[in-house]
Amino acid sequence: MPSVFSYQSAEVDWCEGNFEHSTVIAEYYNTISNVSFFVLSPALLYLNRQYRQQRALPLYFVSGLLFCVGIFSMYFHMTLSYVGQLLDELSILWTLAVAYSFWYPRVYFPRCIKSRKHFFWLSGVTTVISTLMSFIKPALNAYVLNCIAFHLLYLTWCELKKCNDKRVHRMAAAMVVWWVLAISSWISDRWLCGLWQAINFPYFHSFWHVLIAMSLLYCCPLVIYFDVNYEMPSFKPKLGYWPSDSWPVVVPYVALEESHKQC
Repeated sequence: MPSVFSYQSAEVDWCEGNFEHSTVIAEYYNTISNVSFFVLSPALLYLNRQYRQQRALPLYFVSGLLFCVGIFSMYFHMTLSYVGQLLDELSILWTLAVAYSFWYPRVYFPRCIKSRKHFFWLSGVTTVISTLMSFIKPALNAYVLNCIAFHLLYLTWCELKKCNDKRVHRMAAAMVVWWVLAISSWISDRWLCGLWQAINFPYFHSFWHVLIAMSLLYCCPLVIYFDVNYEMPSFKPKLGYWPSDSWPVVVPYVALEESHKQC
């Protein structure tokens, strides 16, 4: 029986050919494309530094875990090991759990939850149970994790109904476009692998890594914007774009103004 740390011991193997570009890296492009997460984490911390100064813990935690997602995904695609697969998937699960714990708006708490502390406990217990269940059929984990995106999209839609700021709506639209491109790449690699191998272009999972990082680059400032509205009433969130509004390709961030006006 092969070790759980052995190369190619995972239940999942993506479309890219194994060991075609390196003798030690199983899926070369799927591995190096995770560099996008190493750019994402410091970018979130730097650009949203005003928010970080006021609420450091959530942003540091989420950014640090996104960095870990990049590390574990890189390890998984390099080895295709069983341990690598679980580390990759569980790092995503725990990143989502921490983000929900810190940023899930109180107005959407279940009626039985009376405080943020209670919601932390609920998130923690749910995540531990989900972690244990992930060992039952690891091949299904990625599908379940991707389904969480639909709840995030629903929450975004609920918040946008309360907000009249056109810049916020544009940023949400851009986030959705990046996510649609990302999930399309993921599905294409998973379900249309034979087609892409036939034309010698089996690289859509590497596109997924880059595109989902781009989606998160828009998603996180959007969540921060709403969090300021709910949790920091003495500040007014304002969207900014780096390097400037006039550039065709920009990265959004949240600046804080002292006077607060409800979105």
